[in-house]
Amino acid sequence: MAGLEGLGRPRGTGRAPAARWSPAVEDERALVALESFGSPAESEVELPSRPESAAVARRLAQVVALRQWALPPRLTEDVVLLVSELVGNAVRHAGARRFGLRMHRHPGWIRVEVRDPSRGLPCLMPVRETDISGRGIFLVDKLSDRWGVDLLPCGKRTWFEMRVVDR
Repeated sequence: MAGLEGLGRPRGTGRAPAARWSPAVEDERALVALESFGSPAESEVELPSRPESAAVARRLAQVVALRQWALPPRLTEDVVLLVSELVGNAVRHAGARRFGLRMHRHPGWIRVEVRDPSRGLPCLMPVRETDISGRGIFLVDKLSDRWGVDLLPCGKRTWFEMRVVDR
């Protein structure tokens, strides 16, 4: 699929092997994702509802949080993790061909939104230490300051907000 090329592939797929992970390689992949899809801080970015789009969304969130907004590394890590969780839910549960990612910066706050065409609501479930899945909304609840879901005429927007210290 156009736009996802060169952003890393599993080995053994008959395609060129992915470069080993390093901060420089990941930074380059983030910039390629930004160039290919645009900035979710400027307008909603639509991505195909495929597992590999989670990596693209993480890279977009990383480049926006670190480069455009200059958030501290720890906060950036939390933002990237929560983006991954919301995107994972959209890919696994929405049954759609595409989803949207949007990031907003306000004085003292950031807001991240993932839009999909499903009206099925995410559910905060109790999590046990041995659970291997189902932790997404639990993590969003624990790491964000606020989160919620806005029902839309054709789907929903799941979002989280985090406080940030303005410099």
